[in-house]
Amino acid sequence: MGQQQLLLVILVIIIVAIASVTAVSTFGSATDQANRDALTNDMVTLAGSAQDYYFRPETLSGGGRAFDGFVIEGKLLPVSGISSDGLYAETENGTLEVISAVGALLSISGHPSSCDGYIPGTIDENGILSSPGTCNGEDQILASVESDDLIFE
Repeated sequence: MGQQQLLLVILVIIIVAIASVTAVSTFGSATDQANRDALTNDMVTLAGSAQDYYFRPETLSGGGRAFDGFVIEGKLLPVSGISSDGLYAETENGTLEVISAVGALLSISGHPSSCDGYIPGTIDENGILSSPGTCNGEDQILASVESDDLIFE
C-alpha cells in the first residue's frame, strides 16, 4: 500500500510541474501579445492624428490635403519622449516611427517593447528622445495611412 501512495505522489508532482511550465509559457506569450496590441492601439491613435493633419488647411498648421511635414506631437499619445525631428516617439509600449510622409501616403512603424533585443531610447531631462528604441524586422508592426484608410501590413 505504501508503494502505491509513493508512486501516486510522484505522479502528481510530475503533473503539477508540467502544468506550471505550460502556464508560465502561456502567460509569457499572452503578455507579449498584449504589448503588441497596446502598441497597435498607439499606432491607430497616431494615424488618426495624421489624418486630422492631412485634412486641416495649411493656414491652420495642417497639411492641406497632404502628409508632407507631419511629425509626432505628444498631444494625443502618452509619450515619454519625442525625437528633435519629430519622427520618433517613445511610449510605454515601445517606439513609434514615421518612416515617410509624402503626398497622400504616410508610412509608420511600431517597435514593441516586448520584442527580442529591444533597447529603450535615451530621453533627456527635456523629453528629447535620442537613439530611439528598435527591434528586429520581423517584430516590427508596419502600417500605411491614407486620407481615409489605415492598412496594417
